[in-house]
Amino acid sequence: MKKLVRLVSVLMVMMMMFVAVTGCSEKKAEAPASAPAPEAAPAAEPEAPAAEESPAAEGSIAGALEGVELSVGTSGLFAPFSYYNEDGTTLIGYDLDFLKALQDLLGFTIKNDTVQAMDYSALTTSVAEGKLDIAMAALCATDTRKEVMNFSDTYYDSGQILVINKETSSKEITAIDSLKDGKYKVAVEKGTASHLYAQANIAESGIEVHDTITTAYESLEQGKVAALIQDTPGIAFYIKTKEDTKLEMIGDEFNQGQAPYAVAVSFNASKEHEALVETINAAIKELTENGTMGKIDTQWCK
Repeated sequence: MKKLVRLVSVLMVMMMMFVAVTGCSEKKAEAPASAPAPEAAPAAEPEAPAAEESPAAEGSIAGALEGVELSVGTSGLFAPFSYYNEDGTTLIGYDLDFLKALQDLLGFTIKNDTVQAMDYSALTTSVAEGKLDIAMAALCATDTRKEVMNFSDTYYDSGQILVINKETSSKEITAIDSLKDGKYKVAVEKGTASHLYAQANIAESGIEVHDTITTAYESLEQGKVAALIQDTPGIAFYIKTKEDTKLEMIGDEFNQGQAPYAVAVSFNASKEHEALVETINAAIKELTENGTMGKIDTQWCK
């Protein structure tokens, strides 16, 4: 009887050990049941489109203004940035090439396929009143103008230079300080950075204001004024290309950092097209980095 009891006890112990072993195995075998969890990874697939947005994240804004129509103005009077070709009807220059580069990159169209040309006074007024969406004309982003319009980042930074007539100007005129007391007449173009500088630094009696830079040049060429103030690249281009000119630049460039050329954007256009200024800024950055702005500068200002 005792032997039978011992035998039953042994068998029970063996059965318990077998159950214990197979229980561990079942827990291990259950692991594959959790295997589908990693398959949840595909749920992350919706994030894939982020890869398609990466160009924008990296600064590319190609086609950002497709379907947008903008009215555009320029001066047509300030070589080498904006002036008429020899045919008298075709606008050419730094700003026109820059405008074309912006169009190619951003995809916007120009209203009536026409860039409207006008003097600086009318140009700034048109932008301020919303009659033009943008203006590109070596336009300086002055504090006064910023009160009535927006500006992009600077795409060209110019200082001013003093210009004299080699034959008729007084030998006393050697630098801009020679003109501050108003003793000598200096010509400036209305509404430009040169005009603003003259108003702030030269006696009113010594300032002769011209509606266009062309008549200002003519006045100095004919000896009707003693000097002229102009943005350096503008007068450098004039002297380089004008046959038999009597004009020459003297003294050091001044008012540096106060003539930052930027794209003017009307408040109305900024409201109608969200982030318009920021988009233009991104375009300027991209065109600078890919060498386009450098090529334009070399063509027109070197």
